[in-house]
Amino acid sequence: MTGFSDREDALENKFAFDEEKRFRAEARRNKLLAQWVGERCKMTADEVTKYAAELIQADLKTPGDADVLRKVVADLKSRGITVTDAEVRTEMSRCYQAAAKQTASEG
Repeated sequence: MTGFSDREDALENKFAFDEEKRFRAEARRNKLLAQWVGERCKMTADEVTKYAAELIQADLKTPGDADVLRKVVADLKSRGITVTDAEVRTEMSRCYQAAAKQTASEG
């Protein structure tokens, strides 16, 4: 029976590892997305850092990306910058791809 138990342990470890990688990539995506928003809003470096933390917190509220999407769209619109959900989704995807590459190279 140890063969089955070993495989089960290996699958659990792989799942935990994959989830940690996904979490790190999403947090990095939010930092990159904050930079994108910061450029459009002419934020200072400190403001971008603070905004990145806000996006990471928003992302933890509910599963999925909808909470981050809503926050970014609302924040841009509140500053008079017109943006569509599709534009933000595209940027979120681009940022995630870049973040996944960055975090993969970190080990």
